Amino acid sequence: MSDLPRKAVTRTAKLAALPLGFAGRATWGLGKRIVGESAELVGRELQQRTAEQLFKVLGELKGGAMKFGQALSVFESALPEEIAGPYRVALTKLQEAAPPMPTRTMHAVLDERLGENWRELFLEFEDKPSAAASIGQVHRGTWRDGREVAVKVQYPGAGEALLSDLNQLSRFARLLGPLVPGVDIKPLISELRDRVSEELDYGLEAQAQQAHAEEFTDDPDVVVPNVVHQCDQVLITEWMDGVPLSEVIADGTQEQRDRAGQLLARFLFSGPARTGLLHADPHPGNFRLLPGGPDGKDDWRLGVLDFGTVDRLPGGLPTPIGTSLRMTLDGEADAVYELLCTEGFVKESIELDPNAVLDYLLPIIEPAQAESFTFTRGWMRSQAARIGDPRSPAYQLAKQLNLPPAYLLIHRVTLSTIGVLCQLGSTVRLREELEEWLPGFVTEEGLEEEPAAEA
Repeated sequence: MSDLPRKAVTRTAKLAALPLGFAGRATWGLGKRIVGESAELVGRELQQRTAEQLFKVLGELKGGAMKFGQALSVFESALPEEIAGPYRVALTKLQEAAPPMPTRTMHAVLDERLGENWRELFLEFEDKPSAAASIGQVHRGTWRDGREVAVKVQYPGAGEALLSDLNQLSRFARLLGPLVPGVDIKPLISELRDRVSEELDYGLEAQAQQAHAEEFTDDPDVVVPNVVHQCDQVLITEWMDGVPLSEVIADGTQEQRDRAGQLLARFLFSGPARTGLLHADPHPGNFRLLPGGPDGKDDWRLGVLDFGTVDRLPGGLPTPIGTSLRMTLDGEADAVYELLCTEGFVKESIELDPNAVLDYLLPIIEPAQAESFTFTRGWMRSQAARIGDPRSPAYQLAKQLNLPPAYLLIHRVTLSTIGVLCQLGSTVRLREELEEWLPGFVTEEGLEEEPAAEA
């Protein structure tokens, strides 16, 4: 497999063939129904074939196509099991790896960016990549000071491919919608497109990763590799072993699943509070389970990779999120509605029933109600069906709500994380993390009462 196809026409042709394939299968499905097969059976087979083609093409193209596929893959939990099961393997491949670029191309990038004598920087360097993803691939090596390192090399032409793919995908976003019920595809593609420049800037990525590495140094729960060296198109960080989260999803013990889920939720909510940054690419390929903590305890820690996309939140997560969540749990319909209007979730031209809004929100925030909650694919599918069914009141109400730009990335990261938790089947003490890290979730009165209760 060659590196990213440089001719836009090649990539465009492959992506343009997708809706044609969808249309062809729809005609095939109509024919099967005419000869007497049930609509439900034909519909399942049609969706399965469509998804298989979609993820095959997205994985082959890398670039924006694969980035979109990775973002979409975390919502696999929302699909009916009989549909999701047959192509779950294809989704996992998107999360973990892609075909690598040729060795000569990788060497040319390193010659240009690190100098022709770049091998002198390493005691060892493996030409065979250990991982290949949407815009770059990773090689394992030993830095000149003896540290094991990961060398991330950006594909030539990655930026052009990212934009071209996402522009093309946006043209037939409507056709992709039925593959993942409850997920609005077009805003997802637009948001990925808006982040292209940051995704390609390894300088910004290095800053974000090092900020996390320093904050989480000696942390008992989270590990972030230090940055060793960075230049245009090349990022070198400390190497991190561990069990990829995709393997935990496929074969992990329940103990591993629960621990991974708890730490993933902890990292999601604590990261912005501790660093002012939100890791915004939470698919399983970016996380590892590592045995043992710095204090010698035999427990799993969460390793975190890839800080190419982050949301900058200097004050942590916005306080209105915690406040509205708390008030929703307390059943304060009018107060929740007023806050949603103030923050722009309800446009001035629209008037909704506060109690209807509360009824819409309560099932979504169910995990925050209990002391612990088990995330399952079944729960995710029920939420997707409730919100994605055009006949349901929830669907009609959701269409009237607005997502302000400041909350767009936070919303996607939260949904993606929930998707991963459902893939893991984790039992998580989510409320515990919200009380600890989410501004506005605990009132000042609650904070004052807690020491008294302990006393």
